[in-house]
Amino acid sequence: MRTSALRRTAVAVTTVSLALLATACSGGEGGGGDKANGGSSAAAEPAAKALTAAELEKLALAEGEVKGHKVTKTGPEDEVAGDKVVVDKADCKPLADAVAAVPLGEAKATVKRKVIEEPKKDDAATGLGDLTDKDVEEALGAALDMTATMVSLSSYDGKGAEEAVAGLRTAAGACAGGFGMTMGTDKSKVVKVEEIKASGGQEAAAWALVSEQDGQKMPHKVVLVRQGSTIASFSSINLGSIASGKDFPPPTAVIDTQAAKLG
Repeated sequence: MRTSALRRTAVAVTTVSLALLATACSGGEGGGGDKANGGSSAAAEPAAKALTAAELEKLALAEGEVKGHKVTKTGPEDEVAGDKVVVDKADCKPLADAVAAVPLGEAKATVKRKVIEEPKKDDAATGLGDLTDKDVEEALGAALDMTATMVSLSSYDGKGAEEAVAGLRTAAGACAGGFGMTMGTDKSKVVKVEEIKASGGQEAAAWALVSEQDGQKMPHKVVLVRQGSTIASFSSINLGSIASGKDFPPPTAVIDTQAAKLG
Protein backbone atom coordinates (compact mmCIF):
# COMPACT_ATOMS: atom_id res chain seq x y z
CA MET A 1 0.00 0.00 0.00
CA ARG A 2 2.79 2.40 0.89
CA THR A 3 4.54 1.74 -2.42
CA SER A 4 1.40 2.68 -4.32
CA ALA A 5 1.06 5.80 -2.21
CA LEU A 6 4.63 6.78 -2.94
CA ARG A 7 4.04 6.33 -6.65
CA ARG A 8 0.94 8.52 -6.48
CA THR A 9 2.89 11.09 -4.49
CA ALA A 10 5.62 11.21 -7.13
CA VAL A 11 3.10 11.86 -9.88
CA ALA A 12 1.23 14.46 -7.84
CA VAL A 13 4.39 16.25 -6.76
CA THR A 14 5.73 16.42 -10.29
CA THR A 15 2.43 17.72 -11.67
CA VAL A 16 1.94 20.33 -8.96
CA SER A 17 5.55 21.47 -9.03
CA LEU A 18 5.78 21.89 -12.78
CA ALA A 19 2.47 23.74 -12.73
CA LEU A 20 3.85 26.07 -10.06
CA LEU A 21 6.95 26.66 -12.12
CA ALA A 22 4.86 27.39 -15.18
CA THR A 23 2.77 29.98 -13.36
CA ALA A 24 5.39 31.40 -11.01
CA CYS A 25 7.61 28.89 -10.86
CA SER A 26 16.03 32.91 -0.89
CA GLY A 27 21.31 37.58 2.97
CA GLY A 28 24.39 38.56 1.62
CA GLU A 29 26.48 41.71 1.62
CA GLY A 30 27.44 43.77 -1.39
CA GLY A 31 28.83 47.09 -2.40
CA GLY A 32 25.45 48.78 -2.72
CA GLY A 33 25.43 50.04 0.86
CA ASP A 34 28.72 51.89 0.45
CA LYS A 35 27.53 53.58 -2.72
CA ALA A 36 24.33 54.65 -1.04
CA ASN A 37 26.38 56.46 1.59
CA GLY A 38 28.89 57.86 -0.82
CA GLY A 39 28.09 61.50 -0.12
CA SER A 40 28.93 64.07 -2.76
CA SER A 41 30.84 61.61 -4.97
CA ALA A 42 27.74 59.39 -5.24
CA ALA A 43 25.56 62.42 -5.95
CA ALA A 44 27.92 63.42 -8.77
CA GLU A 45 27.48 60.11 -10.59
CA PRO A 46 25.19 60.22 -13.63
CA ALA A 47 21.75 58.75 -13.09
CA ALA A 48 21.52 55.11 -14.12
CA LYS A 49 19.58 54.42 -17.29
CA ALA A 50 17.49 51.28 -17.62
CA LEU A 51 18.51 48.70 -20.19
CA THR A 52 16.03 47.85 -22.90
CA ALA A 53 14.41 44.43 -23.23
CA ALA A 54 16.67 43.77 -26.23
CA GLU A 55 19.76 44.58 -24.14
CA LEU A 56 18.54 42.35 -21.31
CA GLU A 57 18.03 39.49 -23.76
CA LYS A 58 21.76 39.59 -24.55
CA LEU A 59 22.56 39.25 -20.83
CA ALA A 60 20.02 36.51 -20.08
CA LEU A 61 21.01 32.88 -19.74
CA ALA A 62 21.05 30.74 -22.87
CA GLU A 63 20.82 27.00 -23.40
CA GLY A 64 24.18 25.30 -22.87
CA GLU A 65 25.57 27.94 -20.51
CA VAL A 66 24.71 26.12 -17.27
CA LYS A 67 26.02 22.56 -17.19
CA GLY A 68 23.39 19.99 -16.23
CA HIS A 69 20.50 22.40 -16.71
CA LYS A 70 17.93 23.06 -19.40
CA VAL A 71 17.42 26.76 -20.17
CA THR A 72 14.38 27.99 -22.11
CA LYS A 73 12.67 31.30 -22.73
CA THR A 74 9.38 31.83 -20.98
CA GLY A 75 6.09 32.28 -22.79
CA PRO A 76 2.66 33.70 -21.90
CA GLU A 77 1.73 30.41 -20.25
CA ASP A 78 4.60 30.86 -17.78
CA GLU A 79 3.65 34.33 -16.62
CA VAL A 80 1.63 35.40 -13.61
CA ALA A 81 0.44 39.01 -13.57
CA GLY A 82 1.33 41.16 -10.60
CA ASP A 83 -2.32 41.81 -9.80
CA LYS A 84 -2.88 38.05 -9.59
CA VAL A 85 -0.43 37.80 -6.68
CA VAL A 86 -2.46 38.62 -3.57
CA VAL A 87 -1.33 38.63 0.08
CA ASP A 88 -3.19 39.00 3.35
CA LYS A 89 -0.57 41.46 4.63
CA ALA A 90 0.22 44.39 2.34
CA ASP A 91 3.81 44.63 3.58
CA CYS A 92 4.48 41.14 2.21
CA LYS A 93 3.60 41.89 -1.44
CA PRO A 94 7.23 42.36 -2.62
CA LEU A 95 8.18 38.99 -1.15
CA ALA A 96 5.22 37.25 -2.77
CA ASP A 97 6.10 38.94 -6.07
CA ALA A 98 9.66 37.62 -5.82
CA VAL A 99 8.37 34.08 -5.28
CA ALA A 100 6.07 34.47 -8.29
CA ALA A 101 8.85 35.98 -10.47
CA VAL A 102 6.94 39.25 -10.80
CA PRO A 103 9.27 42.25 -11.38
CA LEU A 104 9.98 44.21 -8.22
CA GLY A 105 9.55 47.95 -7.86
CA GLU A 106 9.38 50.18 -10.93
CA ALA A 107 11.08 47.96 -13.49
CA LYS A 108 11.31 49.45 -16.98
CA ALA A 109 11.99 46.17 -18.81
CA THR A 110 12.07 42.48 -17.85
CA VAL A 111 13.04 39.23 -19.55
CA LYS A 112 12.70 35.75 -18.06
CA ARG A 113 14.12 32.26 -18.35
CA LYS A 114 13.08 28.85 -17.00
CA VAL A 115 16.05 26.81 -15.82
CA ILE A 116 15.43 23.19 -14.85
CA GLU A 117 18.10 20.90 -13.46
CA GLU A 118 18.45 17.64 -15.33
CA PRO A 119 17.65 14.45 -13.36
CA LYS A 120 20.70 12.99 -11.67
CA LYS A 121 19.57 9.39 -12.30
CA ASP A 122 17.45 8.73 -15.38
CA ASP A 123 16.68 5.16 -14.29
CA ALA A 124 16.03 5.91 -10.61
CA ALA A 125 12.32 5.08 -10.75
CA THR A 126 12.47 1.97 -12.95
CA GLY A 127 11.66 -1.50 -11.65
CA LEU A 128 9.67 -0.21 -8.68
CA GLY A 129 7.71 -3.43 -8.44
CA ASP A 130 10.81 -5.32 -7.31
CA LEU A 131 11.84 -2.82 -4.64
CA THR A 132 11.00 -2.50 -0.97
CA ASP A 133 9.16 0.55 0.30
CA LYS A 134 12.46 2.03 1.47
CA ASP A 135 14.03 1.36 -1.93
CA VAL A 136 11.10 3.02 -3.66
CA GLU A 137 11.33 6.05 -1.40
CA GLU A 138 15.06 6.42 -2.07
CA ALA A 139 14.58 5.91 -5.81
CA LEU A 140 11.85 8.52 -6.00
CA GLY A 141 13.95 10.92 -3.95
CA ALA A 142 16.84 10.55 -6.39
CA ALA A 143 14.59 10.91 -9.43
CA LEU A 144 12.93 14.04 -8.09
CA ASP A 145 16.07 15.70 -6.75
CA MET A 146 16.17 18.48 -9.31
CA THR A 147 15.72 22.21 -8.87
CA ALA A 148 13.55 24.36 -11.10
CA THR A 149 14.26 28.09 -11.20
CA MET A 150 12.53 31.06 -12.75
CA VAL A 151 15.16 33.69 -13.57
CA SER A 152 14.06 37.29 -14.15
CA LEU A 153 16.29 40.12 -15.38
CA SER A 154 14.82 43.57 -14.73
CA SER A 155 16.28 47.00 -15.43
CA TYR A 156 15.58 50.29 -13.66
CA ASP A 157 16.15 54.01 -14.00
CA GLY A 158 18.05 55.98 -11.37
CA LYS A 159 18.14 54.30 -7.98
CA GLY A 160 15.22 52.03 -8.82
CA ALA A 161 17.21 48.79 -8.62
CA GLU A 162 18.67 49.62 -5.21
CA GLU A 163 15.25 50.67 -3.96
CA ALA A 164 13.72 47.41 -5.18
CA VAL A 165 16.30 45.35 -3.26
CA ALA A 166 15.78 47.48 -0.15
CA GLY A 167 12.02 47.05 -0.48
CA LEU A 168 12.34 43.28 -0.59
CA ARG A 169 14.63 43.29 2.46
CA THR A 170 12.03 45.32 4.35
CA ALA A 171 9.22 42.99 3.30
CA ALA A 172 11.17 39.88 4.31
CA GLY A 173 11.84 41.34 7.74
CA ALA A 174 8.25 42.42 8.27
CA CYS A 175 6.87 39.05 7.14
CA ALA A 176 9.22 36.65 8.90
CA GLY A 177 6.27 35.40 10.95
CA GLY A 178 4.40 34.25 7.86
CA PHE A 179 1.58 35.41 5.61
CA GLY A 180 -1.13 34.16 3.30
CA MET A 181 -0.45 34.21 -0.43
CA THR A 182 -2.54 33.56 -3.54
CA MET A 183 -1.04 33.17 -7.01
CA GLY A 184 -3.79 32.97 -9.56
CA THR A 185 -6.10 30.35 -8.07
CA ASP A 186 -3.48 28.66 -5.86
CA LYS A 187 -3.72 29.61 -2.20
CA SER A 188 -1.00 28.85 0.33
CA LYS A 189 0.47 30.13 3.55
CA VAL A 190 4.10 31.06 3.94
CA VAL A 191 5.06 29.73 7.36
CA LYS A 192 8.79 30.51 7.36
CA VAL A 193 11.01 33.29 5.99
CA GLU A 194 14.70 33.08 6.82
CA GLU A 195 17.53 35.17 5.39
CA ILE A 196 20.43 33.12 4.03
CA LYS A 197 23.84 33.92 2.56
CA ALA A 198 24.19 35.16 -1.00
CA SER A 199 26.96 36.64 -3.11
CA GLY A 200 27.42 38.16 -6.53
CA GLY A 201 27.21 41.49 -8.28
CA GLN A 202 27.35 44.76 -6.35
CA GLU A 203 24.64 43.59 -3.98
CA ALA A 204 23.07 40.22 -3.21
CA ALA A 205 20.34 38.99 -0.90
CA ALA A 206 18.59 35.66 -0.40
CA TRP A 207 15.89 33.97 1.62
CA ALA A 208 14.67 30.46 2.32
CA LEU A 209 10.91 30.21 2.58
CA VAL A 210 8.52 27.40 3.40
CA SER A 211 4.92 27.54 2.24
CA GLU A 212 2.13 25.16 3.18
CA GLN A 213 -0.81 24.06 1.06
CA ASP A 214 -3.30 21.37 2.04
CA GLY A 215 -0.94 20.19 4.77
CA GLN A 216 2.00 19.77 2.41
CA LYS A 217 5.10 21.90 2.98
CA MET A 218 6.99 23.34 0.04
CA PRO A 219 10.46 24.87 0.48
CA HIS A 220 11.38 27.81 -1.77
CA LYS A 221 14.50 29.84 -2.40
CA VAL A 222 14.48 33.50 -3.46
CA VAL A 223 17.76 35.15 -4.47
CA LEU A 224 18.50 38.66 -5.80
CA VAL A 225 21.72 39.84 -7.43
CA ARG A 226 22.04 43.50 -8.39
CA GLN A 227 24.61 44.80 -10.85
CA GLY A 228 24.22 48.52 -11.46
CA SER A 229 20.69 49.24 -12.62
CA THR A 230 19.87 45.58 -13.32
CA ILE A 231 18.48 42.95 -10.94
CA ALA A 232 18.66 39.22 -11.51
CA SER A 233 15.96 37.50 -9.47
CA PHE A 234 15.85 33.74 -8.91
CA SER A 235 12.81 31.86 -7.59
CA SER A 236 13.45 28.14 -7.04
CA ILE A 237 11.71 24.97 -5.94
CA ASN A 238 13.04 21.41 -5.74
CA LEU A 239 10.76 18.51 -6.61
CA GLY A 240 12.41 16.14 -4.16
CA SER A 241 12.12 18.68 -1.35
CA ILE A 242 8.41 19.02 -1.98
CA ALA A 243 8.04 15.24 -1.62
CA SER A 244 10.22 15.03 1.51
CA GLY A 245 9.73 18.46 3.10
CA LYS A 246 13.51 18.72 3.49
CA ASP A 247 15.51 21.81 2.57
CA PHE A 248 17.55 22.17 -0.62
CA PRO A 249 20.50 24.43 -1.53
CA PRO A 250 20.15 27.52 -3.76
CA PRO A 251 20.91 26.87 -7.46
CA THR A 252 24.48 28.18 -7.19
CA ALA A 253 25.53 27.23 -10.72
CA VAL A 254 22.57 29.11 -12.19
CA ILE A 255 23.11 32.17 -9.98
CA ASP A 256 26.86 32.37 -10.58
CA THR A 257 26.53 31.97 -14.34
CA GLN A 258 23.89 34.69 -14.59
CA ALA A 259 25.80 37.03 -12.26
CA ALA A 260 28.92 36.60 -14.40
CA LYS A 261 26.99 37.61 -17.51
CA LEU A 262 25.89 40.82 -15.80
CA GLY A 263 29.55 41.78 -15.33
